[in-house]
Amino acid sequence: MKKFTPTHRIIHWIIATSMFVLLATGFLRMYWMGRKTISAAITNELTPKGIHLQDESLRAIAKTIINPMFEWHVNFAYILVFAYLLRIIYMLAKGIKFPNPFSSNTSGKEKLQGVVYLVFYLLLLVEITTGMMLKFELAGDEILEKAEEIHKWAIYWMPTFIILHFAGITLAELTNKKGIVSKMIGGE
Repeated sequence: MKKFTPTHRIIHWIIATSMFVLLATGFLRMYWMGRKTISAAITNELTPKGIHLQDESLRAIAKTIINPMFEWHVNFAYILVFAYLLRIIYMLAKGIKFPNPFSSNTSGKEKLQGVVYLVFYLLLLVEITTGMMLKFELAGDEILEKAEEIHKWAIYWMPTFIILHFAGITLAELTNKKGIVSKMIGGE
């Protein structure tokens, strides 16, 4: 049975927590608390009362509402970047901690697990890269537009990874790796 060091577990839980906050704040911003949604809600409430606000005022009010949530998104993005880099350094120093999907000695189940983790780390790198591009405006408007589009894909791939991750954990607990959850939480 694989042993999870305190460093491994801490990095894992920092990444997991950061992903949850980023997914939640990204989802809220895209669907329920976006500038357009908030502006429309304000307009719908004020119009029947005969009050009309200019677009600049609507944008300012919406930004005031959105900014605290977006600050959480940005702060947890920095935490995720730090944890991701730590994880990569840790994996290089200790050896990769997931099955090699390209090895002939790896079983089909382990190859699938390895591919899922490899795709996860690549997608996380894409999210980090596009997020930094957007935050620091590291390209022209056209490229930033594409970067934003790609960045928003996380709303789909993160939940997919989480479901695959929990399915794998459940399968492991029910088969040959009983106790893996308690070892990831509390160690040996």
